Amino acid sequence: MSLQPGDTLPDISIKIIDGDIQPAQTGALFAGRKAVLFGVPGAFTPTCSNRHLPGYVEHFSDFQARGIGVMCLSVNDAYVMQAWAAAQNVPPGLLLLADGNASFTRALGLELDGTAFGMGLRTRRFALYAEDGVVRVLQVEAPGELRVSTAEAMLVAIEH
Repeated sequence: MSLQPGDTLPDISIKIIDGDIQPAQTGALFAGRKAVLFGVPGAFTPTCSNRHLPGYVEHFSDFQARGIGVMCLSVNDAYVMQAWAAAQNVPPGLLLLADGNASFTRALGLELDGTAFGMGLRTRRFALYAEDGVVRVLQVEAPGELRVSTAEAMLVAIEH
């Protein structure tokens, strides 16, 4: 079953990239804070690299000004996510979450079967806003789209 507004985010072991690679628990990452988490199907893929992540990099200070942390989730290993962060000039504090085994993605119910494209199990394109680990806004993209999970769309959605 897919995550819904009002649900508490699951507590799963994950790797975070904020310069270095560090182990973390998702429960602790979201506890006591406001955060936007957006999911992408893959690091270094065209839409993710050319539009989705760059929008959050560009608007990172807008989220910070509202006291909101920003995190990007993908089913990639931590080393790929670290290289992607460097290639995309991700600013310190914008966390990339490497979900190499798709454990967090599956717990969210937001997995995408990309086997037809040679990609295996991936994260669906989405964005959510959570307060103290409780989902307040959830925007899941239709296949092939990038509209409701952009940084701009989330800034608008959070204001309502």
